[in-house]
Amino acid sequence: MKATYIEYNDTLSFSKTLLAYLGNKPELAPFYGHRPDVEGFGKQIATKQPFAHRNLLVEQLRLQYGDLLNDAPAVSQNIDLLAKESSYTITTGHQLNIFTGPLYFIFKIVTAIKLAKDLKGNFPEQDFVPVYWMATEDHDFAEIDHTRVFGKKITWEEEGKSATGRMNTSTMGDVVRQYCNTFGLSDIATDLTQKVEDAYSQGYTLAKATRTFVHSLFKEYGLLIIDADQPALKKLFAPIIEQDILEQKSFTAIQQQSDRLESLGFNTQVHAREINFFYLTDEFRERIVLNEDGRYEVLHQNIFFTASELKAEIQNHPERFSPNVVMRPLYEEIILPNLAYIGGGAEIVYWLQLKSNFDQYGIDFPILIPRNSALITDDQVAGKVFRLDLTFKSIFKPLNTLKNEYVKRQTKHRLSLQDEWMEMNAIFARIKLRTHKIDPSLGPSTEAVKARLKKAMNNLEKKLLKAEKRNHEDALIQIERLKDNLFPNGGLQERTDNFAVLYLKHGTDFIDELIKNFNPLAFKFTVLY
Repeated sequence: MKATYIEYNDTLSFSKTLLAYLGNKPELAPFYGHRPDVEGFGKQIATKQPFAHRNLLVEQLRLQYGDLLNDAPAVSQNIDLLAKESSYTITTGHQLNIFTGPLYFIFKIVTAIKLAKDLKGNFPEQDFVPVYWMATEDHDFAEIDHTRVFGKKITWEEEGKSATGRMNTSTMGDVVRQYCNTFGLSDIATDLTQKVEDAYSQGYTLAKATRTFVHSLFKEYGLLIIDADQPALKKLFAPIIEQDILEQKSFTAIQQQSDRLESLGFNTQVHAREINFFYLTDEFRERIVLNEDGRYEVLHQNIFFTASELKAEIQNHPERFSPNVVMRPLYEEIILPNLAYIGGGAEIVYWLQLKSNFDQYGIDFPILIPRNSALITDDQVAGKVFRLDLTFKSIFKPLNTLKNEYVKRQTKHRLSLQDEWMEMNAIFARIKLRTHKIDPSLGPSTEAVKARLKKAMNNLEKKLLKAEKRNHEDALIQIERLKDNLFPNGGLQERTDNFAVLYLKHGTDFIDELIKNFNPLAFKFTVLY
């Protein structure tokens, strides 16, 4: 594939806050640790606290993988590397979207793999292991129960409950058939169908199904997949769970950090609660709140704890306490020897709200890396872009702007009346002077006539452009179709299309090309064709 790289501020959907972070704006410096560059990683490695739970982490990963390690030497080797003091993780995380959901799910993982590889080149004495953190405790099933492939929305018609990772996939038979029936007939279609069925047609939990499927796509790259919904891992987090619920420390720290961000003109993404944990069972995941009577209540479940009872519950069953979006990052950094977190734009913004919470608990804050973002097409579409006198940078502009610019470039006529208006402006200056000599109060009347004429000339200019557009109707229709092709529903391809569309066309080379062409520390949008 050929690659073109575009500055983020020339594309569609990158926030002011993210651009300020990447642009190293000094006002954001207090909200993160080291910079997302090679020098920053050198400092992060030099100051990283020793990681005390390596043996437990290795043991848990081997238990979670089980027989999947039998034909995955790169994965097994990376698990072993985590036992070494000189090894670190590069982590991304995402919900358990069925069949991986939209393309950016894949882009996150590829960014982690490529960054780990690049860092090894810069720091050969250390090892860097890419990790996909499965958001198995998330309970927003409506966000993950569907995917879109070849323009078709495929939905798992099931009622979500509790943590999505604990849901059983035994009812996915119909949705698996719908998904695989879009693949067509080819060797790669047969292979992908087998991967899907091996993962989602075995009655596994959704966590195990997701691990199995993602592992089948990325095992040769050494990707590690972790499910943190485990008693042994939650036990490491138990002291913070207890302290945070009883003292509500994260609420104060995060609220203050968020207020400071907003005072600087930056938007925030999440809001801390007084208690930022859910109570989790196989049947439900509900918020914990402190009542006026001093008892802790699990909402909607008629479950109550005194402070001493809550301490005992955390000590005996830490797996029943599930962090929300503002505490999950802290949990992540406690159980992994992590250097960097890779996330989407909105994720980076909410991580910026969290540093003071990390500081008060004495936990290292990771380097924040925006995931690579990309648009992927083919030579035929690229040819149309160039034949229409467009570029991969210009196609991000609004459709009407593209059409207007095209007509202005192609027309043989002068459609702008700017020169004529300059002449009219000079005439009105003389008129205004004359009226002022006769009666100074006529100045506003002169300006009103001038404003009406300016509006009329603007309307005439629009009519000239509209008339000229009719002379280029075929090309303008092609531009419209091109935009629809590259930006489904007016948005980025990566937010709509499932990876299968491209995987079936390119096979395993698709992931290889992403890894080859992504540059995690360049912070540019990638166009591949």
